[in-house]
Amino acid sequence: MEPLAYRMRPKSIDEVIGQHHLVGPGGIIRRMVDARRLSSMILYGPPGTGKTSIARAIAGSTSAKFRQLNAVTDSKKDMQLVAEEAKMSGQVILLLDEIHRLDKAKQDFLLPHLENGRIVLIGATTSNPYHAINPAIRSRTQIFELQPLSEDDIRTALTRALTDKENGFGNQSVTVEDSAMDHFVQAAGGDVRASLNALELAILSSTEQDGSLIITRQDAEDCLQKSSFNFDKDGDMHYDIMSAFQKSIRGSDVDAALHYLARLINGGDLPTIARRLLVISFEDIGLASPQAASRTLTAIEAAERLGFPEARIPLSQAVIELCLSPKSNSAITSIDSALADIRKGKIGDIPKHLKDGHYQGAKELGNSIGYQYPHDDPSGYVSQQYLPDNLKNKKYYQPKNTSKSEAQFKQIYETISRQKKK
Repeated sequence: MEPLAYRMRPKSIDEVIGQHHLVGPGGIIRRMVDARRLSSMILYGPPGTGKTSIARAIAGSTSAKFRQLNAVTDSKKDMQLVAEEAKMSGQVILLLDEIHRLDKAKQDFLLPHLENGRIVLIGATTSNPYHAINPAIRSRTQIFELQPLSEDDIRTALTRALTDKENGFGNQSVTVEDSAMDHFVQAAGGDVRASLNALELAILSSTEQDGSLIITRQDAEDCLQKSSFNFDKDGDMHYDIMSAFQKSIRGSDVDAALHYLARLINGGDLPTIARRLLVISFEDIGLASPQAASRTLTAIEAAERLGFPEARIPLSQAVIELCLSPKSNSAITSIDSALADIRKGKIGDIPKHLKDGHYQGAKELGNSIGYQYPHDDPSGYVSQQYLPDNLKNKKYYQPKNTSKSEAQFKQIYETISRQKKK
């Protein structure tokens, strides 16, 4: 028998759970189905959010022929068979899983059939199609993003499975305790397939008592022991978490930063966490607390030596300090401003008195070049031109006033700037 998640897949667009922005009233996919004007599309999003379900529902609602292939495991010959069927029936909906891994030979075969509309391609992928899918396919498809299902959506799917007499457990006397249902819903992480698989396992592995089954919280935890956490270090979800992590630290929200750190730790990708923390310490805290970067590096080194689960402790310490440290992005904005000038061709000739003494011209000029050695001056500073003539008044560093540390840098910088003008 097929798994419960397979049996409970919707047969029409009206049975699809969630993704209201696409299949709800006014949603673009629903409008395509209602108008019977289908176009090829790519559905992308986390696992268990309904990519295959929507494809099957479209076919069911339009009475179109439906075939499902995998871009990796199925051959070009399999696609040829679909094309032949399309010629005979007029149109076939082809669900192509892992479309981001479609090779060139299969792609070249499909393109003319997409052009003439005989094959309506529905590509399914967890990868961002704007990065992972060939432009030739992208230009011939509509791209729709699916979101993780809400807890209400997951609860609806589970309730439907418990009451469905044909495909679910409606013919059995099954009682799911409220706390058990809550666990199935909350631990699914928006993945309806994971929640349905866990429910089925709990029912099939339980023993009837007086002709009925009672699914307890413990049963639910045994069957869904860890949150169905969508973590793919090459996927969009991963980069979204990393982005939220850095922005939470930048915004000094300790609780949010610890939440995203926990999600990253759950994914087990210590090298990426370490790299991002080090970047944050220089990019977002920077000169407002220069010591924070060295302490962050110490925490990272400790985490790498300890490994998980203990690595979570120094990582947490670093995150809390970075969150609560004063912030300054003056280092990154300064170098980016200088780089912008370089890329625009604003370079200019290096002043003669700064050129290395091994150049022949500098040797001939000797002391007449005019270079003054700052260490010979009691103050450690002498006023002389360092920038090329066309940039001599340029100011790249814009100090912040977010900490005593950078306030001191600002004071020195402004003092030197005044001396340059004399």
